[in-house]
Amino acid sequence: MKKDFDDGINNKVYEFRVLARLSQQELADQIGVSKQTIFVMEKGNYVPSLLLAFRIATYFNVEITEIFTYELGGTTNEN
Repeated sequence: MKKDFDDGINNKVYEFRVLARLSQQELADQIGVSKQTIFVMEKGNYVPSLLLAFRIATYFNVEITEIFTYELGGTTNEN
């Protein structure tokens, strides 16, 4: 029997990008992805790989959990 999980990853990429005064294209160029990847990630329609998530956190010089949070069944679990 397959178990269904109602979980996801939330992100604050938009907030960090705007605070850094970067366009989607500028951030994309800095981390090696397309502008479309940034766009869909900010809309919550794309969950990045762990490598990309670390690359984004490293670019902004913050811990990965400051940008990405795991949500399990409507409750946020940041640890």
